[in-house]
Amino acid sequence: MSADPVLDLHVQAKRFGARLVLSDVRLQLAPGEIVSLVGASGCGKSTLLRVAAGLDADYVGRLTLAPGAGPRDVGVVFQEPRLFPWLTVAQNVAFAAGAPPEDARALALLAEVGLAGQEQALPKQLSGGQAQRVAIARALFTAPRVLLLDEPFSAVDAFTRMKLQDLLADLARRHAVTLLLVTHDIDEAVLLGDRVVVLGTQARGVVDDIAVAVRRPRDRRDAALATARSRVLDVLREAHAL
Repeated sequence: MSADPVLDLHVQAKRFGARLVLSDVRLQLAPGEIVSLVGASGCGKSTLLRVAAGLDADYVGRLTLAPGAGPRDVGVVFQEPRLFPWLTVAQNVAFAAGAPPEDARALALLAEVGLAGQEQALPKQLSGGQAQRVAIARALFTAPRVLLLDEPFSAVDAFTRMKLQDLLADLARRHAVTLLLVTHDIDEAVLLGDRVVVLGTQARGVVDDIAVAVRRPRDRRDAALATARSRVLDVLREAHAL
């Protein structure tokens, strides 16, 4: 890693009761890169993301952010949008920072995610894809250096998912934000990731860290992405995740 990491995480041990979930996992994120995290269900992907977000401090290890960075420099997008149903779209985006709903940054972010004109809508009036766009705008509102995403597109249909993937890649570039994306979708992992980190089963830690050396913007039909996908699948099979 050429640049100093914006996030450096070493989990020596993470347990739930007597069960060891993560063991000797080291993860570094360079400024501006996108890292996809894949592995079998139950291997600790979401747990690792919660530790990286500072939402779970019950582990042995350490979490280091870049000099001058603090908790507000790490944003999180969950699997469900988790919007407040009684607040408008604009209020949801600005709420966490205590800003008014007419805040210019909130309105600009909503326009960026394709929701211009929906500022006064309530969450119940939105589709699943629109609600997740609001969640992404909310996470970007504080201008974080790192954005952690836990299977953010798993609840939407395939076409909406592709649109959201393209949107996320574009937002990462424009905002120069580092992304850590947990996903079960291998195509998504290689399409978005500069690296695909594979977690092993039974607390084996990181079993491979696969570079995806494909220029951006990326074309889903690129044969190089298919090659990277095959490599990830091979590693998952070798790790008995498939």
